Amino acid sequence: MLVVTNGLTKRYGALTALADCSLEVGAGEVFGLLGPNGSGKTTLLRLLLGFLRPTAGQATIDGLNCYAHSVAVHRRVAYLPGEARLPRRLRGHTVLRYFCSLRPDGNVARAVEIAQRLGLDLSRQVARCSTGMRQMLALCIAMSADVPLVILDEPTSSLDPTVRAEVAGLVREARAAGRTVIFSSHVLSEVEEVCDRVSILRQGHVVHQQTLAELTRQHRIRARLTAPIGPPPKNIASQIGQFNSAEGRLEIVAPGELAPLLGWLSTLPIDEVQIEPLGLRTVYDRFHREAVDG
Repeated sequence: MLVVTNGLTKRYGALTALADCSLEVGAGEVFGLLGPNGSGKTTLLRLLLGFLRPTAGQATIDGLNCYAHSVAVHRRVAYLPGEARLPRRLRGHTVLRYFCSLRPDGNVARAVEIAQRLGLDLSRQVARCSTGMRQMLALCIAMSADVPLVILDEPTSSLDPTVRAEVAGLVREARAAGRTVIFSSHVLSEVEEVCDRVSILRQGHVVHQQTLAELTRQHRIRARLTAPIGPPPKNIASQIGQFNSAEGRLEIVAPGELAPLLGWLSTLPIDEVQIEPLGLRTVYDRFHREAVDG
């Protein structure tokens, strides 16, 4: 595994920003981090980069302790922060040349190529760039470096849909080249589009992990009951992840094959049946709702 955390914890006095986080991210994987503000995503990324000393546990990248060997770790990582700070008096092409010159794997030609794909005007002074243009400029720097790991913190937060689609393409190209991408975002649709696996954080805890391949096989079935029903038979119960029948409504989450389940449903007193893919939004809302209700 390229990235490993074991019991990684960060506390500030009585406040626990990240608690007992254990994750593994493989080479060539696009790994999504999801969670509301204050869930611990940015703290986790800063611990991986060695910017913070962990209170407990440890994180390693390519076998190197992220805090104790942070300089060596930085040679293997390209990082796009959530709010990138760039020299305001310089023009875009000068910014690219400057940052690419700071690391031996910097590639100005690649950075310029990415800027062209994003439709970014590099002749404009940074001070005269919009927030989205500055975001694209920082993205060109991060995605052009030839490193094993790219960490992107809210990479598309200020970008329009067309540019977001191009960023998704860049992430897929990085994966195809064998690079690992950690992708932290609030935009569930793009996480669903580009990530191989996702972890949901809540109040500093990892509350759920799932591959997107597993998620796409799950469905939610809703129907109106025309008469009361009992629990599903034992041979069907294994095909059901969640089952709820109340107030004349039936709702089932099916994690696998639908055929056996549909045969059973055809014998029930139901109508107005709806079957839909579960989707990342449903999973995310379930854990977020638990936090609000709890």
